[in-house]
Amino acid sequence: MGLPPRVEILKLPGLRKVANDQYFARRLRVPAQDIRALRSALLLTAVKSFRPHVILVDKHPFGVNGELRHGLEVVRARGGRTVLGLRDILDDRATVLNEWAPNRLQEQIARHYDLMLVYGEQAVFDPLVEYDFPPSMAARTRFCGYVVNREEPVPRVESGEWRVESCGSKPVVLATTGGGEDGFFLLENFIRAADNAPWDGLVAAGPMTPVHELKTLQSLAAQHQVALRTFVPSLSSLFGSVDALVCMGGYNTLAEAAAKGVPTVCVPRMAPRSEQFLRSRAFERLGVLRTLRPERLNVAALREAVDEAVRVSRADLLARAQTQLRFDGATQAARHLLALGRRITKSEIRSPKRMTKSECLMTNE
Repeated sequence: MGLPPRVEILKLPGLRKVANDQYFARRLRVPAQDIRALRSALLLTAVKSFRPHVILVDKHPFGVNGELRHGLEVVRARGGRTVLGLRDILDDRATVLNEWAPNRLQEQIARHYDLMLVYGEQAVFDPLVEYDFPPSMAARTRFCGYVVNREEPVPRVESGEWRVESCGSKPVVLATTGGGEDGFFLLENFIRAADNAPWDGLVAAGPMTPVHELKTLQSLAAQHQVALRTFVPSLSSLFGSVDALVCMGGYNTLAEAAAKGVPTVCVPRMAPRSEQFLRSRAFERLGVLRTLRPERLNVAALREAVDEAVRVSRADLLARAQTQLRFDGATQAARHLLALGRRITKSEIRSPKRMTKSECLMTNE
C-alpha cells in the first residue's frame, strides 16, 4: 500500500538491546557511544529542518540514552509542542522507580512534555499511580484505549494454505512469538504439542529467529506435520480467522487478539522486563485469555491449554473484551494530537534566526 501522502520515514541506525538501558549497534561495527552520537545528530537535524508543530515520542521520553533530549529542547524553544506516547505497561513498579530515580525522570517528563498519551485503559493498569507521576503530569495525560490494526480481516485460514495435510475439519491454531528472537522454546513445545492433536498447528517463527533455531524448528515442523513460515505480512489480520492463538505477551499481539475475540494462550516473557507478564495477567483477570507461566511450559501443559482454548466461545470472548476495553486508540491519539496542533499558528514556530538569547541558552542546558 505504501506510505500516505506527505509522510516520510527517516531510518536511524538500528540498535540491539543487551540489557535494560544497554544498547549496542545492531549492524554497524562502531562503539556504543558513536552509534548514540550518530542517532542523536540525525534526530536533531530532522527537528531543525522540519520544524514540527507537534512532536510525538514513543516510549523513551528522551530517546535511547538521552539521544533526543537536545532535539526536544529545540522543538520547545521554537514554539512547538511535545507529546509522549506510552504503552499501557512499561515494567513493574519497583523496576521503573529504581531506573527513573537517578534522573528523577517523572519530573523531567513533566518539564519537557505538554501532553502524555497512554495507549491503554486506566482501569487495567494506571502508570500515573504505579510510576509516581506528579499531579501536574496527571492533568496532562489522556488514556486513549488500545491501538489495533483496522485492516479488513482476511478469509478464513485453512491449514492447506500452509501446506499441512488435513481434511480441513479440525480447528486451526496459530503460534507466533513476534520477531522470533527469544521464542524458540515456546514454538518447540507448540510443535511437539500439535503432534496428533485434535487441531492443526500453524507457526509464524518470525524474521529475527536465529538461523540455527529456525533450522531446528523447520525440522520439527516437518516431522510433526506443522506448517511453518518465517514471515507472514500483516500477521494480525489472520487472528480473526484462526480458532485459537498461542503467543507471548507483546502489546500488539495481545491487543489484536483481544480486539478480534480469538481464544489465546499467552506464555509471556519474564525478563529482562516483566511487562509482558503484567499485561498477560491483567488481560487474564479480564477473562480474555489464559496465562501459562514460562517456567511451567512443557508439551503436556501447552497441549492441555490449547485443547481448552479451541473450545472457548469467540462470541463470549469478544463481548467480554469490548465491554471492558476500547480499541480505537489510534483515532483517539490522533484527535488529541490534532487538537494540540490547532492551538499553534505557523508564526509561533520560530526559525533559528528569531530565537532569543534565553531560548538559545535553553537548548544548551
